[in-house]
Amino acid sequence: MSPRVPKKAPRRTAERILEVTLELFNRFGEPNVSTTLISAELNISPGNLYYHYPAKDELINSLFDRYEKALTELLRAADGVRDVEDAWLFFHMLFELIWQYRFLYRDLNDLLSKNRRLETHFQFVLKNKQHAVKAVLDGLSHSQAFGKSGIDPREAEPVATSMVVVLTYWLSYEYVRDPRKALEPESAGAALLRGAQHVLSLLLPYLDPAQREHLLMLAGRYLRD
Repeated sequence: MSPRVPKKAPRRTAERILEVTLELFNRFGEPNVSTTLISAELNISPGNLYYHYPAKDELINSLFDRYEKALTELLRAADGVRDVEDAWLFFHMLFELIWQYRFLYRDLNDLLSKNRRLETHFQFVLKNKQHAVKAVLDGLSHSQAFGKSGIDPREAEPVATSMVVVLTYWLSYEYVRDPRKALEPESAGAALLRGAQHVLSLLLPYLDPAQREHLLMLAGRYLRD
């Protein structure tokens, strides 16, 4: 008789806790979600939750670790961007990931003020985004999407920074515009498309005429749909 395989309930419980915590943080905002609420939503005791995650910050850090890992993998795709269609797809995928962990962006300043680890690591997130956006600009320049003259190196850095600012604070802008609906699931599609459009619109003054028209066509087509 083969030995019995031990059950993996504790691991499944830990995973489920993170899934539900992410749902609650995204829906209500991290400051408005207590560990008591998380326990009640999961129908487990506070002691069971504490066994897996002894403090709320450990839940936040675990979710941030997942986000940072997924972001690092996604940002590698920046090296493959060669035209505005590639760029449109890349930035839309970035916004999809940001949306998946939108509580981090909705409550960013509050989280950074009280979580030292997040404060440190989010600086790396910004640097990595900046590096990836610069790679996008380099790819577009090398493929002459900016025309034969490319983009002036003195302008590339501030343009990249502006794009990162929009990436980082777009969902906050959406939330201020419509606090009751902006971060609800049914609003996701339009919010992500608007974000991608506004990030890429910063490139319009530099694009080759054909690439500029293609970008405007893409934005018009997707936002209409």
